[in-house]
Amino acid sequence: MMWPTNKILQNFEDILRRNQFYLEDKKKLKTALAGLGQCLLLLPCNKREVSSLEKNDAGQRMLHAFEPDLPAKSAGCSVIIPKLKDLVPVLVNCFQDFIPEVQRGSLLDQQSFDCMLSILHSINLAVKFFFYMTDEGKLESRPSQEGLDVTMLTISMTLLKKLLVLFPLNMTNQLSERDDVEYFGLNAELTEIFLYLSKWICPPAILLEKVLEFLENSLRRKICPDTRIGKALEKREKWKKREKKEKQERQEKQLKHLISLLPFVPKLVSQVPDDWKYRLLQAFTEAFKDCNHVSPLKLACLSIMEEMLVPRQDVLYLDPSVPEILDFQIAWIRELPMLLILMGDKNPSCSQVVLHLLLRLGQRSLMNSSFAWEYDNMQFSLQPFFSNQNDGDSPFVKLPRDSQELSLCCLFYFSHLDSLLLKSIADCCLCPHLEHHVLFRIIEVLHSSYKSGHIQIADHISFLITLLSSFSVFPGTSDKKEFIESDVNISKESDVTISKESDVIILNRKALKSLTRIVQSCLSEMGDNSLVFQMLEKVILEQMSQIPPLDNLCAMLRMLITLDSKATIISQQAFISLGNILPWYLIDIVHCTAEEDKKVPGSICSSACCYYLTPCFVLFDKSHELLNVVLKTLGSWITKSSLACLTPDQIRSTTEISSRVDAVVSVLQLMHKDDKIWQIISSFKAEIDCILESIIVLQSSKEISMTIEERHMVQCALGRLRTLHSGMQSV
Repeated sequence: MMWPTNKILQNFEDILRRNQFYLEDKKKLKTALAGLGQCLLLLPCNKREVSSLEKNDAGQRMLHAFEPDLPAKSAGCSVIIPKLKDLVPVLVNCFQDFIPEVQRGSLLDQQSFDCMLSILHSINLAVKFFFYMTDEGKLESRPSQEGLDVTMLTISMTLLKKLLVLFPLNMTNQLSERDDVEYFGLNAELTEIFLYLSKWICPPAILLEKVLEFLENSLRRKICPDTRIGKALEKREKWKKREKKEKQERQEKQLKHLISLLPFVPKLVSQVPDDWKYRLLQAFTEAFKDCNHVSPLKLACLSIMEEMLVPRQDVLYLDPSVPEILDFQIAWIRELPMLLILMGDKNPSCSQVVLHLLLRLGQRSLMNSSFAWEYDNMQFSLQPFFSNQNDGDSPFVKLPRDSQELSLCCLFYFSHLDSLLLKSIADCCLCPHLEHHVLFRIIEVLHSSYKSGHIQIADHISFLITLLSSFSVFPGTSDKKEFIESDVNISKESDVTISKESDVIILNRKALKSLTRIVQSCLSEMGDNSLVFQMLEKVILEQMSQIPPLDNLCAMLRMLITLDSKATIISQQAFISLGNILPWYLIDIVHCTAEEDKKVPGSICSSACCYYLTPCFVLFDKSHELLNVVLKTLGSWITKSSLACLTPDQIRSTTEISSRVDAVVSVLQLMHKDDKIWQIISSFKAEIDCILESIIVLQSSKEISMTIEERHMVQCALGRLRTLHSGMQSV
């Protein structure tokens, strides 16, 4: 099927040649021009539009209600070149018919403005098409380059002599705000046409100066300023709503025209003299800084900014070795972190553009020392992006997954990650709404940065310890346990606060186990275990001494035994600390196991006890002395002398004592299930004898009265311990 565009263009040409007739009825002319514009929009004007047609052909057919008349190949493009060549002069003549009214200072109606704008837009689309064919196209079948250049030279001269000489269109009398915006749109279209034509012709210097001045003033909002807007809103109340809507429509129209001029800025600043180069860069910088972060202009500026910061296809528009140029580039870069924080998840597409630009800057910083210094300094401004806010999650957590990935990739290109930024990232990692696989990805990226020398080992270790010590298994809080400072209060209902989110607890507990394995893997890759352990030991013992929740304490113990896997390298001071910590830890395991019988969320089943007991048993196996210290501590909690520390209220609360006895015996029973550990305990029979004797003394004590249920609990515990004790005698 032959592509009918050339016939369509011929029809429009015939219609426009009868323009004088249609000037009598501008509504019909406006309709005809709108149809022509839709037809010209189907022409490939640049590479992006061609690729979008290829990728979304079905969407294009739906949008324009066309069947596949647009050819996959470009043979038809050569056919329509002569038609466009004939059509452009007709459009110019049509436009000139409106000029007398402009020159007379007549006030044009809206339909006249619409017709003039449609004519210029159609000329603009035609010129874009020629530009594509001669410079930007990747077409398989193209006309003779020489012939096309002659065609464009002819069209360019026609447009220069008959159209561009009219630039800028304006009126000497006072214009309304509406007229300001309309004339701005016309001049913006003329500016686009001029800038495209500058490829084929050398424009007069005076015209180039006018265009550059118009572009500068447009960026600085000196054309169509908003100063008159306030006056309009002071009119009668019944018109306020209508005027507000009209004002918004005018601003959107003006913004659309301004955005259409931005793509020319990079090439212009690379070609114009230095004085204009700096004027345009200053105007662009002001436009970028002054517009609202949700404005489409901000997004458009970001795209143009990327072209002027990062070379594309080896095209470098601005040379950062020039100090004045570098100053502008640095000013842009410094705006990006705050812009990212302001946008957050409110405008995810814009946030993604910012992140993509940051990533490109990071990649380029590897080859540019000036950019590298500025990029590294940016991390201080990025701290609020990762830190959780007072009123909720951090901006990072709220972003879509692909934007989060871009954020993490940006981290790799910091030559040195500061401890303050790592602290913010750790804060983000502990957010309960952060998906677990994102948490693991963060660790992966930061560990890669560490291995590349971008993070100091002490900072990296501190980051990993923070994750293990503060990761919350329980939803809605980071601390579900009330820590007990007095040794005698171990039997308080303690360790697990009942949660209605049992399924979340299960998932979080699995996540913490995975996190522990990942941290263990990271530690094993840091070098000599003994050296790493020396750096880690003090910090991790300080965290453990605060008696964190069971799961976190287990994770830190596993971190210890990872580095202490071959030989015992734990210091004597560490043994003292562990001697105080491990008894509490073992009691926690007993309590959580007991809660499983009551189906309390957060409890652990008996079969899972092995996971929590393993790090203890590894330490006991390496140091029998540590096991002896733990046994003595457990025994001291139920001696008669320890009762002297009890307050009168605690003495009356005999449940504390009975449950304490039961917990200590339960710990010994757990140890008895491991043959190797029980074999070691058998060498400490004196300590077990002491515990047994203490329970007997406690049971016969007259100083403490117990209920029948409490005495029964102590009696049962005593019976279980005697069974264990008799087994020791036979070993």
